[in-house]
Amino acid sequence: MFDPEHPIAKLLREDRRYRLEAYAFVFEALQYAQQVLRLGRPCQTEPLPGETEPPEPAVHVTAQELCQAARQLALEQYGLMAKIVLNSWGIHSTGDIGEIVFNLLRIGHMRKTPSDRREDFDDVYDFDEAFRPDFRTTLTE
Repeated sequence: MFDPEHPIAKLLREDRRYRLEAYAFVFEALQYAQQVLRLGRPCQTEPLPGETEPPEPAVHVTAQELCQAARQLALEQYGLMAKIVLNSWGIHSTGDIGEIVFNLLRIGHMRKTPSDRREDFDDVYDFDEAFRPDFRTTLTE
């Protein structure tokens, strides 16, 4: 286990809706969006608390892009179990991805642009539809 005073450990105690795996998954989905899917665009982000100079331009992924990357990554990693796995970590909707992102922003573990809003994550897609197994049966003779 890590230091109980680590910001993530404190966050897990303060907001018990999400497991550590949910936060790790959102970080992984962001990396997947930027590096694998090549999503995002360079832009200026807000400084973190305590920073005196503006940060270097970063590759910014929109809420919609992050949610779509999370869906693709979950399906790639967990297949038909994707929704069950995400739900077990507390992620039941794209709004939950937004809650996780804004929790991470609050503790200085992610950056945002001035136009980013928590509401941007709401209803990007329906979890039941997005993770519904597409079963097809074909008859062979």
